[in-house]
Amino acid sequence: MINYRNKMKYFIYSLPLFLLLFSAQISLAQNTDKKTITADFNQASFENVVRKIEAQTGYHFFYEEDDVDSLEITLSVKNVFVSSFLDQIFLNTPLNYTIDSEGHIFITKGFSISTNLGSGIVKGKIKSPQKEKTETRKDVTKNGENTTGILPVFVDNKLYDIGIKTNAAPKGTTNLAGYIRQIETGETIAGALVYIDKPRIQTVTDQFGYYSINLPAGRHTLNVEAPGRFDTKRQVMLYSDGSLDVDMQEKVVQLKEVRIELGKVKNITSTTMGSNRLDMTSIKQVSTALGEVDVLRAILSLPGVKSVGEAATGLNVRGGATDQNLILFNGSTIFNPSHLFGFFSAFDADVIKDVTLYKGSIPANYGGRVSSVLDITSLDGNDKKITGSAGIGALTGKITLEGPIIKDKTTFVLGVRSTYSNWIFGMLPEEYRKSKADFRDVTLHIRHKANAKNTIYLNGYMSGDKFKLNSDTSYSYQNKDFNVQWKHIYNNKLYSVITAGWDRYDYNSADQKSPTNAYELSYSIDQFKLNAEFSHFLSNKHKLSYGLNTTYFKVQSGTFSPYGKTSLIAYDKVPSEQGIESALYLSDQFTVTPDLTLEGGIRFSMFNYLGPQEVRSYAPGQPRQESTITSIDSYGDGKLIKTYMAPEIRFSARYTLTPTSSVKISFNTLQQYIHMLSNTTAVSPTDIWKLSDSHIKPQEGKQVSIGFYKNLKNNTIETSVELYYKWIDNYLDYKSGATLIMNHHIETDVFATKGKSYGVELLIKKATGKLNGWITYNYSRSLIKQNDPLAGEKINNGNYYSNNFDQPHSATIIGNYRISHRFSISLNATYSTGRPITLPVGVYNYAGSSRLLYSDRNGYRIPDYFRTDFSVNIEGNHKVKQLTHNSWTIGVYNWTARKNAYSIYFVAENGMVKGYKLSIFGTAIPFITYNIRF
Repeated sequence: MINYRNKMKYFIYSLPLFLLLFSAQISLAQNTDKKTITADFNQASFENVVRKIEAQTGYHFFYEEDDVDSLEITLSVKNVFVSSFLDQIFLNTPLNYTIDSEGHIFITKGFSISTNLGSGIVKGKIKSPQKEKTETRKDVTKNGENTTGILPVFVDNKLYDIGIKTNAAPKGTTNLAGYIRQIETGETIAGALVYIDKPRIQTVTDQFGYYSINLPAGRHTLNVEAPGRFDTKRQVMLYSDGSLDVDMQEKVVQLKEVRIELGKVKNITSTTMGSNRLDMTSIKQVSTALGEVDVLRAILSLPGVKSVGEAATGLNVRGGATDQNLILFNGSTIFNPSHLFGFFSAFDADVIKDVTLYKGSIPANYGGRVSSVLDITSLDGNDKKITGSAGIGALTGKITLEGPIIKDKTTFVLGVRSTYSNWIFGMLPEEYRKSKADFRDVTLHIRHKANAKNTIYLNGYMSGDKFKLNSDTSYSYQNKDFNVQWKHIYNNKLYSVITAGWDRYDYNSADQKSPTNAYELSYSIDQFKLNAEFSHFLSNKHKLSYGLNTTYFKVQSGTFSPYGKTSLIAYDKVPSEQGIESALYLSDQFTVTPDLTLEGGIRFSMFNYLGPQEVRSYAPGQPRQESTITSIDSYGDGKLIKTYMAPEIRFSARYTLTPTSSVKISFNTLQQYIHMLSNTTAVSPTDIWKLSDSHIKPQEGKQVSIGFYKNLKNNTIETSVELYYKWIDNYLDYKSGATLIMNHHIETDVFATKGKSYGVELLIKKATGKLNGWITYNYSRSLIKQNDPLAGEKINNGNYYSNNFDQPHSATIIGNYRISHRFSISLNATYSTGRPITLPVGVYNYAGSSRLLYSDRNGYRIPDYFRTDFSVNIEGNHKVKQLTHNSWTIGVYNWTARKNAYSIYFVAENGMVKGYKLSIFGTAIPFITYNIRF
């Protein structure tokens, strides 16, 4: 039996309220005891004595462990009342006891519990000299939890019997499973820590808020912790396997209150390294250019994550390219995560619950990219009532609705966002006033709980952008995603998630300036996938994950067609591509000792490149070009052209040095069978995706990392330092003057490179208190060299050169200071080294004209980047019972008005070459947004 560490003194001080809430007829007196025991104790600990008494009588003890830890009992009794037995063992000690009519025995030290109700309690009210206060909190219902949105005062001390109750003392190991939810909305909480102290056994809820933990039979205090929630605990008596759902309450504390939050050690005890989980509270602290809460901007504030410049939403993670990141939204792949030239991300923050970035030890169930995984999940929906929110800013408006469709069974979340940005072009110079730009996105999530073992999730997402800048060329692009997920719980220790879905990205551009040369260009990629993932909790020492993934790719590589009847443009179409990527994986989290935990996995992936296709063969050892073609082979629809396969290793280990510090190591190998071709350094609407084929090999990544983690000041401050080294093979770079769009034989214009990146990441994070936020510093290098003998040219004489996104130094400060419950201020600052560029370094004459001589590729850098942002957050009053709650955010982006260079370009003017710096935001930008919740 593990006793109840229940802060006994707090219990005693609040006892009158406890009596009122739990029984109108409680009688506190030692003479209520009517049960006897028979036992023979020889130097037994108090814990063993209690276990024996509880098994024979059904009584339940409440006490502080420190009060009885030195007590040893040697006594033999037969058919003796429990009260008489306690009188004997507590004789000549400062210990007292009280037994109530419900069979609760309260042990106290140095004081005793009054057996009479106070005169201030009358008909459900508690009187005080100042005022009279009525308690209306409802007691527990389903699984011991309530449904009022307020936790009962003594829910932490209520005893929950789990399993089939017996008179004999329970023995062996039992399993406890269930969901951790927000009491206000019924929303599940991912990443919550569930544990007992003695022995130390813990687990973490998955993306569905589900936990499963194996515990010794008997009594335990189950502790639950989650960011932004009050810690809670449940007193459980485990007889056999069973379930327990736990509700958690939103944390709202007095500003002057000092809270010592113990047990915040998930970052110390988990085996995962190089990962970051952000909740929406943290994300909303990061200021953005136009006041819109932005998930990707928050991710860019984390160590090891960069972008190539202002308003670029592509992520470069630990020296990786933007296409090397797998971005998932409710399990769907997002190919282009940006809106409105990169000023906004494609994700509506109001529908998002959880954001997790894996950049070090990537779990074995993820695959297909060699750099990182960004996993974003949406809210499940309020299961208690219809609620919503709306927001309006300088350029965007949005509305979100959520609530139950079928009470206790089906919930929904619907988010719609759009822009009205065209007005801003009217304020620009005359030559830009014909420009137009707008976007919209819609998110729909439905959760249906068929029964206790089966839950169905429907996820839909659609986004679209249209724009035209200072020309008659218009652009549009869309993300479309849909999937259905079926979660089935076989038993407490095993469940599966089956996912079937469709993801699509397409773009279209049209030029109508000249009717005879008008054209339309289109491209699309579709993927259909089926995933089966199993989570198996064998024991507290072994947690298995295994499953299979299959993805079918269909790429319409490009269609160039005349626009209108008068156009003389010739029709052209690049042959489409198709392929199948499949994988099997198995991983095991193995707890060797309480201090040492290992996680090892293997993922075996395979890619099949399929026809129809005409495949060229080139002369061996010669550059791939028209003059070296030796044959052309034709493959029919669905015929196998090329197969790639490889094992992917996932390993990580954690060793706890002290209760507040640990070291971790990890090693990963990964395969990527799809490549993005782009003529820009940032994510662009006209980027195209290319499958690996007979000439273009899959990208291969290897990464080793080591980290040290230390918590300070009672675990309220997290610090970490991580070092990594990464190798990447077959990353594509381009020949000088390469044509990427409508290229029928792209292998003649690209070449494979060998890359390496390495660095160190520092993080200091304070998540509690009036002043909170985080500070990061990152030193990293990302270098590549040409190692393809078939390229036909050498870049930088075959030596390593900086990648387009190599930025050695970067630092970020995210700070938030809460002045009161209604007012807070945020100050963000970011610095980074300028990215590499290739500059003209001289002029020479050739064939009677002047030509530019360029430096080695990426031999120079644009100026360093520095920006500060400031905002004030104003919330409405915090009255619970009112129709709406509103808030304002007022701030300034780029407070210092620094003209950060996004790029440098050169123009020939009057026989001279002049260089110019292009700044996206060259001045301070004030913003204001209004949000309302209802």
